[in-house]
Amino acid sequence: HDALDGAEHVHRVVNIDQTAIGRNSRSNPATYIGFYDNIRDLFARSPLSEERHYKVGRFSFNVKGGRCEECQGEGTIRTQLYFMPDVEVTCAACKGARFNSETLEVTLNGKTIDDVLNMPVEEGVGFFADEPAVGKKIEVLNDLGLGYLTLGQSATTLSGGEAQRIKLAAELSKLQRSKHTLYILDEPTTGLHLADIQRLLD
Repeated sequence: HDALDGAEHVHRVVNIDQTAIGRNSRSNPATYIGFYDNIRDLFARSPLSEERHYKVGRFSFNVKGGRCEECQGEGTIRTQLYFMPDVEVTCAACKGARFNSETLEVTLNGKTIDDVLNMPVEEGVGFFADEPAVGKKIEVLNDLGLGYLTLGQSATTLSGGEAQRIKLAAELSKLQRSKHTLYILDEPTTGLHLADIQRLLD
């Protein structure tokens, strides 16, 4: 290019590429954007949790105590085979729920932590409507056309375009944003329907 006009008005540049939001199945939209901490806090403050003295860590699949120890919070058991691809089967102990039975007895408005992680983004907007710290961030995901994803969707199952929109949602959901930010995205509309492209632009 010969010149770039108006650069003096840009305070910040955000480059959003197609790299994954995480390298393992534990990474998901809720952990990446940061509202999973708020969700765990809500579960820890429920009456049954307080009665049993459950802390926030009880609702993490990365920490011993609340997670299923058979699969270590993965929900699946992976068996390595020689000369063939690895075989992954649903954990027989927790049936893919990733948490032990005691943890799953705690509910939030009738939903377990597993139910919430398997909840579509679109449904999550209404479910957390009274909890702005969670609801507003889920709403941004929904606005970007990701209403069909689940809150706990594994990072390893996301396409490059979906990963980009989750990264964009993380930026747009920050409480303090620079008004003059230039967002650079890497082919974010590949494979998208025309209606979804318009939604992303909006």
